Amino acid sequence: MKNLIPSWIRVPIVFFIIFGTVEFFIDSGEKPAFIEYPAVMLFLLLVLLILIAIEAILGALENVMLHKLDDEAKAKFLAQNKKSFKFTWLKETYQKLLGQKPMEEEGEIILDHNYDGIKELDNNLPPWWIYGFYASIVFAAVYLLRYHVFNGPTQIDELETELADARIAIDAYKKTAKDLVDINTVTQLTEAADLSAGKIIFETNCVACHMADGGGGIGPNLTDKNWISGGGIKNVFKTVSEGGRSGKGMIAWKALLKPLEMAQVSSYLLTFEGTTAANPKAPEGDIWVDENAE
Repeated sequence: MKNLIPSWIRVPIVFFIIFGTVEFFIDSGEKPAFIEYPAVMLFLLLVLLILIAIEAILGALENVMLHKLDDEAKAKFLAQNKKSFKFTWLKETYQKLLGQKPMEEEGEIILDHNYDGIKELDNNLPPWWIYGFYASIVFAAVYLLRYHVFNGPTQIDELETELADARIAIDAYKKTAKDLVDINTVTQLTEAADLSAGKIIFETNCVACHMADGGGGIGPNLTDKNWISGGGIKNVFKTVSEGGRSGKGMIAWKALLKPLEMAQVSSYLLTFEGTTAANPKAPEGDIWVDENAE
């Protein structure tokens, strides 16, 4: 067996069997085990060095044993080594693909041309070239029928399809990525963590104008149903982001707050509606009714 398979094939085969076994039994998530765990890489390198060392030791032992054999035994041993596996099929396949005649038969295809003693052979085209040419003809016929006769999808159609899929994927991602919300995608947050964060932002930045209980001071009352720039999460988010009325409304907070923070504080101040403030300011603006509400 050793003579049939050379060492430069045995070592990689055994190494990759061990490598595959390690990857199969070690759970490393999406990354390969030798990248996720440096110790695995060191182990694999050690295994490779051991395999190479074993081959070197076996070769050295063979040489030592060969010198201790008599002439008849040496001849028998060398004869067995000559029977080692050779990749003759690769050479034969290569010659078939070239389609060349053996040198002994080249006399049959020598042309009458003679250029200072240099003669020309009438070789056929290589079979691989001919088969490739026939394959290109078949491909061209199929392509013609598919895209010019039966109007198959063009590159522009494929691009538009991919762009549409990308837009759908982006919209789906934005729904789950709170940091990417905008006026069009914002929704009212109801989780306790978001409302708690919104309360902190409100108490830090908004109390001076709207009071801690939302009753209003410099700014409008948040506990009634009247809104100057429209109610609902989208209108409130827009007002917080872009600012209030020009010259007398609040500043635009988009330069100071992140989109998620604006969504949190907008959701929190909506919870004031319907509550009772200690000293509520008179209603301002118009009563806002959500057209999408049932």
